[in-house]
Amino acid sequence: MTLKPAFALAALAMLAAPAWAGDAAKGQKEFGKCRSCHTIANGDEVIQKGGKTGPNLFGVVGRQAGTADFKYGDDIVAAGENGLVWDEAMLATYMEDPRAFLQDYLDDKGAKSKMTFKMRKGAEDVAAYLATLGAGDS
Repeated sequence: MTLKPAFALAALAMLAAPAWAGDAAKGQKEFGKCRSCHTIANGDEVIQKGGKTGPNLFGVVGRQAGTADFKYGDDIVAAGENGLVWDEAMLATYMEDPRAFLQDYLDDKGAKSKMTFKMRKGAEDVAAYLATLGAGDS
């Protein structure tokens, strides 16, 4: 198995954790860019009110991709079935360019993501913030 570019980046990021580590407080503020599509709720407790065109992000870090109560696209479900479990580094890499991430992960240049927004700055901070909310238990 060859290491794909997205995973090489994530692997290097994990090795250099202090340089990669996001700032959860900044991520909480940056999440405002995500609210048009995503909400964060733990049952009836709404942590960040947002849209419903994307999945609820409570507990996303530690969860298998494409498995929450949401109608995901086929490629994100396939990635989850192939072992993708979100950690901070992988989630941040995905947020930077979702389509490219899935194409690399699935080794399929035709792979697509329903998420079209590319978070070029602050993705590691948002991932750090999301890591503070649940532990893949939603």
